[in-house]
Amino acid sequence: MKNFLGIVKEFLIIGFIVLVIVVPLRTLVFQPFLVRGSSMEPNYHNGDYLIVDELSYRLREPERGEVIVFQFPGNPSQRYIKRIVGLPGETIEIKDGKVVLYNEVGGRKAVVLDESPYLSSQTETTGSLKVTLKSNEYFVLGDNRLFSSDSRAWGVLPRDKIIGRVLIRVFPVSGLAYIQAPNYSY
Repeated sequence: MKNFLGIVKEFLIIGFIVLVIVVPLRTLVFQPFLVRGSSMEPNYHNGDYLIVDELSYRLREPERGEVIVFQFPGNPSQRYIKRIVGLPGETIEIKDGKVVLYNEVGGRKAVVLDESPYLSSQTETTGSLKVTLKSNEYFVLGDNRLFSSDSRAWGVLPRDKIIGRVLIRVFPVSGLAYIQAPNYSY
């Protein structure tokens, strides 16, 4: 009987730990996300299982190049994954297959976005547009530029729709990786 009570006590302790530690972490800090579709290929594939960091953006603003998960503005029950290309206050222009940023950071007015850390040099950004972002707006693109529904199609992304940044790819196991955004000086 003492052995049985010991086992019950252990289960209660484990249950308590799960309630006190794991549940808050899952609901407030991390969220799982399953990639559906090909809009982020070649970097993320259909069926990739990711862990999204929900805490970072409560402490700082999203940065260019980060891959984020957000509520689709046209239907908040849908979750999308895209890469941040344009930041609040910037003007983004897509022309001649390139993304051009207009801002005053570093004394450079116009600069072609260097996407070589995550896209091949043959990748072209289709379309032609120019948009100026407000103080709470982001411009996001899928890495698979030919087959992505992104800011080119449905407009800018409001800050309050962003859930978090992709932190870790956990599946497939062969693709296990900690995800870091490229460093930009602009």
